Amino acid sequence: MLLAEKTTGHLVEIQDLQALFNPFAATVSGCLHFGEEAQDPEQFDKQGLGFPSGEALPRCWTDPDYRRG
Repeated sequence: MLLAEKTTGHLVEIQDLQALFNPFAATVSGCLHFGEEAQDPEQFDKQGLGFPSGEALPRCWTDPDYRRG
């Protein structure tokens, strides 16, 4: 799955979808799609990611108490 960094707009290929969907995980492993060569995996803060269209991630992916609010 490709997401975008909110600050730069660079695309990030998410390596660990389970962590992305887990609201208790604050970070997710992914690789930047930037430049000519594939980048090494690194950890990204989920709060700094969104969909390439500009939409935010679903609250149930980022907030463990999403059912209360």
